[in-house]
Amino acid sequence: MSASDGRAFGRATSTATADTVLRGDERPARSSHAPTDARYTRVAAWLHWLIGIALFGQIAFGFLLDEIAPRGTPARAGVINLHKSIGMVLGVLIVARIAWRLAHVPPAWPGSMSAAQQRAAALGHRALYACMALMPLAGYVGSNFSKHGIRFFGTPLAPWGPDWPAAYSSFVGVHVATAFLFVALIAGHVAMALRHALVERDGVFSRIVPWQSTRQKQGHP
Repeated sequence: MSASDGRAFGRATSTATADTVLRGDERPARSSHAPTDARYTRVAAWLHWLIGIALFGQIAFGFLLDEIAPRGTPARAGVINLHKSIGMVLGVLIVARIAWRLAHVPPAWPGSMSAAQQRAAALGHRALYACMALMPLAGYVGSNFSKHGIRFFGTPLAPWGPDWPAAYSSFVGVHVATAFLFVALIAGHVAMALRHALVERDGVFSRIVPWQSTRQKQGHP
C-alpha cells in the first residue's frame, strides 16, 4: 500500500468512526458486572439507605395514626405533632439529598440494561424524588393553614397562614394521595433492586451499598 493509499484509508476509517459515534451505533459492551468505579458516592449511598428506611417508617406511622391515637382522644394531638416533627426533620434531609444528587453526577447505567430499561429506571427515580419532596411539603404547608399549627417536638410554631379549612383539607389530601403513590413506587423500586441483586447480578445493586468499599469489590482486604 502506497503512502497516499494509507492516508486515504486512515481518513476513511476516521470518518466512518465519527459517523458511527454521531449515529449512536457504538454502545458499551454488555457485561454482567458494573465497573468497580461506577458507584454512587459514599454520602449519596448512606443518604439513600437512611432516608429510605426513615421514610418507610414515617409512612407506616402516618397510615397507623388512627389506630395509635384515634380521633377525639387526648393522645391524638401529641401523636399528630410527633408525625409532623419527624416529617420536618425528614424534609431537611431530603433537601440535603436532592442537593447532593444535583451536585454529583450518578454513575451511568451498565451496558447490560437496554435503552428501554434505562429510560424506565430514570423515570422511576424521578417519580420517587418527586414524591419524596411533595409528600412532606404538602403536609407542612397544610399544617400552616390550620389554627393548631405545628408543635415541633413540643415547641409551638405559629402557623404562617390563616385558619383556612378548605386549603388544609386540600393539602392533606395531596399528602395522603402522594403517600399511597409513594408506597407503590417504593414497592416497584425494591422489586427491581432485588432483581438486579439476585437475578441479573449486573452490579447495579452493589453500587448503592455504602458498606461495601471499592477495595472489597476488587478483592482487597
